[in-house]
Formats: sequence, structure tokens, C-alpha cells
Amino acid sequence: MAAENSLDISRRQFLTSGTLTAAAACLAPGYLVAQTGGLVGGAFKEAATAKVSVQKLRRNVSVLLGAGGNIAVLTGPDGKLLVDAEIITARPNVSRALAGINADPIKQLVNTHWHFDHTGGNEWVHEAGASILAHENTLKHLSKATRVEGNWQYTFPPAPAGALPSTVFKDDYTLHVNGSTLALKYYPPAHTDSDIFVHFTEADIFHTGDTFWNRSYPFIDYGTGGSIAGHIRAAEANIAKVTDKTIVIPGHGAVGGKADLVLFRDVLVEIRDKVAALKKQGKPLPEVIAAKPGARYDAEWGKSFQGPSDFVALVYQGV
Repeated sequence: MAAENSLDISRRQFLTSGTLTAAAACLAPGYLVAQTGGLVGGAFKEAATAKVSVQKLRRNVSVLLGAGGNIAVLTGPDGKLLVDAEIITARPNVSRALAGINADPIKQLVNTHWHFDHTGGNEWVHEAGASILAHENTLKHLSKATRVEGNWQYTFPPAPAGALPSTVFKDDYTLHVNGSTLALKYYPPAHTDSDIFVHFTEADIFHTGDTFWNRSYPFIDYGTGGSIAGHIRAAEANIAKVTDKTIVIPGHGAVGGKADLVLFRDVLVEIRDKVAALKKQGKPLPEVIAAKPGARYDAEWGKSFQGPSDFVALVYQGV
């Protein structure tokens, strides 16, 4: 499936970025490209050229799959509603993909959380005519300088005014757009402390944001409230919310279903338990990494955003 190919970004491609390409440098604002190394710099570079594919789902909902977070698109007489806005350097390919769906203007944007690969397009989408809706903690983190550790090692400066959500909520929010009802709900801290899901109720399509990564190890942002325990709680909540007929849009990876959510939960629990047992025995992190607690998943799950060692380090931090 083309969507799977577009997401199959090797970890080496994603991380190897001494400097940004000229295209990425032109597209990314100066306040973001001042720091160009590591995973974030690599993401700017990759997104500038990565294909953005469109996958039609059910009713009037499609999904855009590219280098950053997956974008759900709801079309209709009220204009396009987007869930998430990709990396800023993906703008030309995202714009092209949206235009390929139809000529409806963009009128609403929902952010599933605050990270740059889901909010990077906020400013240009707002300039195109969209209002922005998110959890209150997304606004909090975008409004100030925020440091992300792990293998990101990046300090995000405050976002410009046009990139900030104009409407925020605390627990639940309901939208009625294009003949569809969208149920938004906040997760207790999971991947971050700003995660929400979006359920297109009539189409039974469930966008999890980064509480679900389909067949890749997730990043856990401890600095803004994330934890391995919270990630597993969110995985359990996702499983309880969907049925075997629900279409599930992950934050990253191919569109899936309930069985994929169960597998994700099981992998997190298995590796968490193994790492916790080794840490309880007094094993230092290098020895735990060398033990390869995710050995039977590493070849597939560790080739994208988080390598096996990176993910074990994140789990070790939280157990």
C-alpha cells in the first residue's frame, strides 16, 4: 500500500542531517531552524521532500500520510476540517494533497497534541482561513519555550500568534461539521499531557494522535507530562473505545484497526515489564539495552522514529 511506503522512513534517513536542505531552510521559519541537528533537524529535512499520500477512508473522511503526523480530513459544505497539521516543511506537499481531494477551503484545524510534527502547519493553515482547536495544554506548551529531551534534544521557542489555538478545552468537546459529529476527549497524561482523540462518530473513524504508533516504537515526552505508564493507560482506553469495525488513524504509521491497537498495547506492556524487572535487579541502562528486551519486535518496530536503544532508554526512565 502506498501509505505504508510513505511512512517507511528509515531511522538513518530521519536522523542524518548535519544541515537542512535549502528547501527546508526556506520553508521552516528562522525561529525553528536555529537548531538544526538531531532528530528534529532531520524531520524538517525529510518532510521537505517526503511524499504525502491521500487515502480515502469512509463517508467524507480521508487521511494524509507523510513524514510527520497523520492528518485526517473531513470535507463538505462547511469547508475542510483537518486533524493535525504536519511538519512546517511539508507545507507544499500537504497543500497539493488537500487540493487533490477537492477545492473546499480549510475552515477548522484540530491539534491532537502540541508536538511540532502535528502543529507545524498551524500558522499557514490559520492564514488559509482555519480556526484552531486543541486541549488547553497544547496552547500552554506552544505559548512558551519548551525543551524536549530524549533523542530530540531540542528547545522549541514560543510559536507565533497565528499558530496558537484560538479555542481550547479541558476534558471533552463536540463539533458538528459537514453533517458529522466529532467527539473530542482528553487523555490523562500519556504521550504528553496534551493528548486528545477525535472520533468521527457517524463514520466510526478514530484518530488517536500519538497515543498509538502503528508498528513503530513511540516517543515519550517526559518533559511535558508523558510516561510509559500513561502511554499504556491510553492504549487501554483506545482499545475500550473502538470496535472491530472502527477505522483507526494512528499518529504515525498505516491506518489500522482494533487488532493493531491491541498489538501496540501488548508490545508496550511486554517491554515495560522486562525493563522494569531488569532495573529492579540493579542493572544499569547499558546492560538493559544490551539485553534487548524488545528483540522480537526490534527489526520492524525500531526502524523508524525510535530505535530499539532509544525506546528502551525511554522506558527505563519511567519504571
